[in-house]
Amino acid sequence: MPTARLARLRAMTDRHADGGPLFPPGGRVPMLAHGSVYLRAAERADIPTFVRWYTDLRTAKTLMMNSPMGQAAEERWFERMLDAHGKDSWFFVICRRADDRPVGGIDLHEVNLGSGSASLGIAIGDPDDTGQGYGSDALLSLLGFGFGQLRLERIELDVYDFNPRARHVYERVGFVHEGTLRRALFRDGEFHDVHRMAILRDEWAATSKPSSDR
Repeated sequence: MPTARLARLRAMTDRHADGGPLFPPGGRVPMLAHGSVYLRAAERADIPTFVRWYTDLRTAKTLMMNSPMGQAAEERWFERMLDAHGKDSWFFVICRRADDRPVGGIDLHEVNLGSGSASLGIAIGDPDDTGQGYGSDALLSLLGFGFGQLRLERIELDVYDFNPRARHVYERVGFVHEGTLRRALFRDGEFHDVHRMAILRDEWAATSKPSSDR
C-alpha cells in the first residue's frame, strides 16, 4: 500500500449510451476483473480525482506522501506513469462493475521480468469505500495479471505497522509476512516499523481458481 499513488466521486463518463455500466452481466467482459471490480488504464480525466483522493489525510497517511500535492504535480506524475506503463510498471484504476465508479488505484512497479519479481501498491481513494471488498477483489485481479500474464514468480509489498487492517487483507488473499524493517518510517512525530510481505506464484496458484465473475 505505501507505494501506490491514490469524497465519493461520480462515475467516469465512458458509459453506454443508455447510461448502463460498461460491463453489464451477460455483456462485454473486462480484461482485468474479479468480483465487484475491474481494472482499467488511467486517463487524464482521472487526474482531479487522484488529487482529491491523495489530499485526504485519511488516505495519504498510508501512502508514501508527507505533504499536499496539487494538479500540476499530479500531471507530472501522470506523464512519468505513461512513460513507464507496460515497461517496468503497470498502473490501473479500480472501478466498480455496477456503475463504473472509480474507487482506487493499484499498480505493479519495479517489475523485473528477468528475475520474475515486482512490487505492488494499492489504495482505496475514499475511506467510505473501504471495507466493501473492493481492495481484495482488485488484488486478486492484479495477482492474476502478474502471475498469469507477466509470468512473475514473486510479488511483494510493504505495509506500515499502524495499518493492521490492510495487512489482514493482504494475508487473506495469500501474502506471507517475510520480515520487518524496524523503525523504517518516520510519520507524525515518531518512527514506525514497515512489514515486508510477498506471495509466490505457486502460493497464488494453490488458492486461485477460475471464477465465473471475471
